[in-house]
Amino acid sequence: MIDRADTLTIVLSQMTQAVGDLAANADAMRAVRARHGQADLILYPELQLIGYPPEDLVLKPALATRAAALLAELAAETADGGPAMLVGSVERDADGKLYNIVALLDGGRVIATRRKHELPNYGTFDEKRVFAPGPLPDIVEWRGVKLGLPICEDGWLPTVCRHLAAQGAELLISVNGSPYEIDKDERRLSQVFAARVAETGLPLIFLNRIGGQDELVFDGCSFVLNGDGSTAHRLTDWEAEERVTRWTKDAASWRCDVGAIAEWEARPADIYSAMILSLRDYVERNRFPGVVLGLSGGIDSALCAAIAADALGPDKVWCVMLPSRFTSHESLADAEGCAKMIGCRLDTIPIAPAVEAFDAMLAGSFADRDVDITEENVQSRIRGVTLMALSNKFGPMLLTTGNKSEMSVGYATIYGDMAGGYNPLKDAYKMTVFALAKWRNDNVPRLSRNRRAPVMPDTIITKPPSAELRPDQTDQDSLPPYEDLDRMLHMLVEEEASVDDVVARHGFDRDAVARIERLLAIAEYKRRQAPPGVKLSTRNFGRDRRYPITHGFRTG
Repeated sequence: MIDRADTLTIVLSQMTQAVGDLAANADAMRAVRARHGQADLILYPELQLIGYPPEDLVLKPALATRAAALLAELAAETADGGPAMLVGSVERDADGKLYNIVALLDGGRVIATRRKHELPNYGTFDEKRVFAPGPLPDIVEWRGVKLGLPICEDGWLPTVCRHLAAQGAELLISVNGSPYEIDKDERRLSQVFAARVAETGLPLIFLNRIGGQDELVFDGCSFVLNGDGSTAHRLTDWEAEERVTRWTKDAASWRCDVGAIAEWEARPADIYSAMILSLRDYVERNRFPGVVLGLSGGIDSALCAAIAADALGPDKVWCVMLPSRFTSHESLADAEGCAKMIGCRLDTIPIAPAVEAFDAMLAGSFADRDVDITEENVQSRIRGVTLMALSNKFGPMLLTTGNKSEMSVGYATIYGDMAGGYNPLKDAYKMTVFALAKWRNDNVPRLSRNRRAPVMPDTIITKPPSAELRPDQTDQDSLPPYEDLDRMLHMLVEEEASVDDVVARHGFDRDAVARIERLLAIAEYKRRQAPPGVKLSTRNFGRDRRYPITHGFRTG
């Protein structure tokens, strides 16, 4: 006979992960449990034992074998009478199929496992590539309480939660690996999971992780909703937190006592935090001692330097000015001012000797050709080679600094300013870059390891953007104003709109939009070779948007 509990203490462990380092993940979960010995149940995020997303790493048979062994060890440790644990892991069946699971560990054993039913296969997700779908899950009866355990996507769609409610579930616990996107925090709470509560009348726990993983970053923003739809808890964004929640069962239902309601960051602070945390975890987990980047005196490199100093500390940021004969005195002064305001190292390495050497080397081959963009690109590639030499010699990772607007239309030099290991601005349009720079000059981010503000001269923000590869050059010589360009690109990229759709909404010249669509298409080969960068939007260049390099379709 199982005694029925009428009170519960449940701990939500909003934590980071180490993909593939199963022992470290297990030890981190043990540490949480040790801190909450009086709790009834501790919850951990989706696939916390192996890390998420594991991608094809999970196809290695040794990973599933090791995960099963560690899960058994964790289960055995619950024989001490302490809290039960709900652990996300992977399971391989007798036929070799892999499943994304949660396992409930209590009393020294695995008392139940449930397999993820809805496998997302859109945007950043391709779980159907590596996992098999589980059946509609049964409830789990634990200490007399009927739990429904929808795993991430199971809660984003109505079917699984309705099924669990029909089976008599009393409490829905949804563990997630939900990456950050702009405005996604409120959508999770107010739209998606509020709808599951309204449909079922059941209280619901939403638990998410934090931290960067390659191009993804997880923002936390976990919460608890009572059955009447009211919010009982909101955990902080971007930071690890272990939230103790207390539950009481009356004659009708379970209810969570109201706790702290965290205020989540608004735009653009949340975008900046995404950039800080993703870069920090990428650099530190790949064991780089710091970063090096070219500081041109322009807004993109200035913002990247500020982000890097916020992520790592200014002592781990090495900026290099690489002036040519086209570099203005204003840019030299702005770069120097920016480095001083951030507090990072700045070296100057003129590229004129290398440019002259390349001119001499290529003079015979180029003898019957006019000077054109080729010579401009040589300058950019000389800078890339120089920065990579510093990276190789001293160890810091090279940051690239191009924004999404430039990468969309191919205004970047492959093997030049595209060279590097990571790009914080990869998914940030130019107007977003301006907004972030202005915001950072007036604010010190909560996650920052550099408490200085402002971090760049105002002239960097106000002057016309230029690559400074020829006399009097500006970006707007050959592009629409960035306000217009970004609106075109948002529709063409995020909304997959046609040229006519863009014209109908904004009234732009049709030929101008058709040209931007063409530039977007022919730059695909460059983007395919670009370094990774943090996902911010619904359609980043990388996991979200997978276009053929060679194709002839145009809408304009």
